[in-house]
Amino acid sequence: MTFLSYLISGLSLGSVYAIIALGYTMVYGIAKMLNFAHGDVIMVGAYVCFFAMTRWGINPVFGILLAMAVCTVLGVIIERLAYKPLRAVPSLFVLITAIGMSYFLQNAAQLLWTPNPKVFTSVVGNASIKLFDGQLSISVIAIVTIAACFVIMAVLSWYINNTKMGKAMRACSEDKGAAQLMGISVNLTISVTFAIGSALAAVAGVLLCSAYPTLMPTTGAMPGIKAFTAAVFGGIGSIPGAMIGGIMLGIIEIFGKGYISTQLSDAVVFAVLIIVLLVKPTGILGKQINEKV
Repeated sequence: MTFLSYLISGLSLGSVYAIIALGYTMVYGIAKMLNFAHGDVIMVGAYVCFFAMTRWGINPVFGILLAMAVCTVLGVIIERLAYKPLRAVPSLFVLITAIGMSYFLQNAAQLLWTPNPKVFTSVVGNASIKLFDGQLSISVIAIVTIAACFVIMAVLSWYINNTKMGKAMRACSEDKGAAQLMGISVNLTISVTFAIGSALAAVAGVLLCSAYPTLMPTTGAMPGIKAFTAAVFGGIGSIPGAMIGGIMLGIIEIFGKGYISTQLSDAVVFAVLIIVLLVKPTGILGKQINEKV
């Protein structure tokens, strides 16, 4: 039963990583930039939902929707102010800007939302389901998190493959210049991509803090890094790859904590990533791109 308990915990944590990684992989796949402030958008979403439930007495469902709305607007603002002016410059400048935006959001949270840390109230309560005569306990939040991951993955895949904006995203991912010549608004497409990724970050933040109820300005930092690792693991730019990478990363982390060492679990995760990239540099579902010179 210990193995099953670890597996379910790994699936739950991995589902959170997968939801976050979807934002990373969408932005990179379309805008070809790494938004390292994405992890801090998670934190903002969690704070919005926290205050909605505790101070304003809003129903958790509406609290999540409010968090998604706020993070959607925040994602678009970040893209327009910080990243849009840098599209034609080398990627190093974008990377430095993203790190600066990350620290800005963390420090703004420290100034605005003291004292910290805060105890986050689970959006679905602390109930659990007992199986095998009580030998296996599965928390409701774990079930909700896993289900949410698969639903989000299915809806996002349908959206990208069947809607006009989804087709525009795919076109911009292939060739922005050609897409613009065909009448596609590249600016609008990238803004919508950031909006969707940021809304997903809010959902991930709420689910993460519901399972691990400590909320502080640095809450999204490490999950953001691990989700980026998951996106690379699965093949950055691939939406199914982000999901597979996130779930596998969560399982590896939980099994590493359970069977090896709590202190070494992160080292195990990154060691596995290194091994995978040595064998397949593009990630599990990544595609090799040949550049013409």
